[in-house]
Formats: sequence, C-alpha cells, structure tokens
Amino acid sequence: MSDEDHENHDEHADEHEQPPREEFGHDPIGHADVRGGMSVGELVDQYGEAGIGAADLNAAVDIYAEMLGDDDVTNFFGLAGAMVPTGMRKIVADLIRDGHIDVLVTTGANLTHDAIEAIGGKHHHGRTHGEGTMREHDEQLRDEGVDRIYNVYLPQEHFALFEDHLRSEVFSEVEETVSIQRLTEELGRANAEVNEREGIEEGAGVAAAAYENDVPIYCPAIQDSVLGLQAWMYSQTTDFALDALADMTPLTDRAFEAEKSGAMVVGGGVPKNFVLQTMLVAPDSYDYAVQLTMDDEQTGGLSGATLEEARSWGKIEKAGRNASVYADATITLPLVVAAARERIGE
Repeated sequence: MSDEDHENHDEHADEHEQPPREEFGHDPIGHADVRGGMSVGELVDQYGEAGIGAADLNAAVDIYAEMLGDDDVTNFFGLAGAMVPTGMRKIVADLIRDGHIDVLVTTGANLTHDAIEAIGGKHHHGRTHGEGTMREHDEQLRDEGVDRIYNVYLPQEHFALFEDHLRSEVFSEVEETVSIQRLTEELGRANAEVNEREGIEEGAGVAAAAYENDVPIYCPAIQDSVLGLQAWMYSQTTDFALDALADMTPLTDRAFEAEKSGAMVVGGGVPKNFVLQTMLVAPDSYDYAVQLTMDDEQTGGLSGATLEEARSWGKIEKAGRNASVYADATITLPLVVAAARERIGE
C-alpha cells in the first residue's frame, strides 16, 4: 500500500469515528434481586436496577418521596377513576391525616362511594358469572339490584341510604348558594359524625379526613355522579344551589402562595386537568409531578397527555422533576405511597 493509500484510509477511518458515548458509559441495567422478607422500599430499589415500567416506578417514588419529605412543598392530589370502591380509600385518607395532601381534587363518584362506606355500606368482591355470557350475568345483576364496577359489586340499596344521608345530614346544612368545596366540606363533616355516632366499623374515610384536617376537596365535575344528581334533585324544591366558579379563587390562591408545589395525579379526566391547569394563572409552575395512568398519549386526549406535554403549557417548571407510570393505579398507588413513606422514614 502506497503512502497515498495510507493517507486515504486514515481519512476514511476518521470520518466514521464514533463520538464519545456520554449516555452509555454509566449506570448499566442490573437484574432485580428479589427475596422473601423484603420491604416495599427495598423491592422498589430493585425496580430501579431494571428497565421499562420498573424504572419508571422507581423514578416516581424518588420524586414523590421528595415531595412528601419537603415541608416547603404544597401537595396537590388528583384522584380519578374508581379508586374508592376498589379499595384505595384508606391510602388517600391516611395521606391527608399525615399532612401529605394539601389540596384534593376528585370526582363526585369517589365522594359518593366514600360516603357510602362512611355510613355503613360496603363494596364487595364479585363472583364468577358461571355459565352464560357476561351480558346475561349483568342482566341477572340488574334483576338482583346489584351494580358492577369491573370486579367490584355494590348493592343498589346503599344509594337509597346515601340519599337519606345527604338530605338529612348534609343538604339541610347548606340551604343556600354555596361553592362545591363548601358542599364537600359539609359532606366530610356529616360522614365523620354519622360514622362515630353509629359506631361504623369501617373508617370515616377521605372526605371526613379532609374535613378534620382542613384540607379542601374540589370536585369540578360534581354533576357527573350520583352525588351531583342528588344535589340537582334537592335544588328543584329548595333554595340550594352550587356556584361552580366560586372554588377558582381559593384554589388559585393556594398555587400563588406555594413556595414549591407538587402534583400527584392518579388517573386522568377532570381531576388531572383541574390540578394541572391551576398553574396557568400562577406565577410559577409545578416543581414536581407524578402521574399514575393507563391512558395513551396517541389519542391526543388530556387523560393520556404526558407530563412533558404539560411542561410546554407552563404547567410544570422547565427544571421540574416528573415521572409517569403506565399501569393499573390500584397496583401502583400502594407501591408508590408505601415506598415513598419508607424513604422519608414513616
């Protein structure tokens, strides 16, 4: 090979020389070491060794633990989906009691099911439907007076008890135009009082915990629930009415006053948007955000919108920390909360 050939070969090699691998020179994937007797925190630490959803859940715990462990953070919590009837009620109530939720935004459905349990009703594991189609099974449930939420069943008579509870214990205390938050406050008070008075074995729940700890509950789509239906029916024969805009000022004030802020969003829908949009009228944005969801971003809907997309709107700080976990929230919420509590020494 001539000297000229050597020079051409060297030039060709230089053209294909790889740049420094800054992203691949550290932190290799490990293999989770799982054994009996591990704490939840130890298990989630092992998730951090792995990839895909396991790594996302570990990141969510890191962020949520930082949110809970910093007293300067105002914590906003969005709760959508069937979280109360499916068994997540005590987790949320305990977070409120322990000072880890400063503002709760949820659905009228969750508040309905929360009140039903507070006054003595119960949700039940569903039975297998046996022979026949699922449609035939649901038709039989209709005849039996049982409502189904996937694999959770609720006798319809509990809704009659709920109506009596609202009319005798709640609505009668607010026979005027009030904010939705004022109504949820009265609901929490009534749930707590009836629960104690009747010696109900099940705890008083989410709304009661919020009432007892001065945590406001906002329910911007209250009409979309049995609670909303009952409120509308009561308004037809009394002076009772709800002012849907009245909650905007105190909610916005909390955002303005927050030194730092964090959002834990369980599910999507109205609670997710209501939590995130609050920062559109505040001087700052969320410093932390965690999302537990199964919704896909490709639909373009709000429920599936990524937290990175929220950053483009100014809802999350450019330097804010965020993580999303794509899995059933009845699986991920207990894991994230338990592991975060362990990391902050609770």
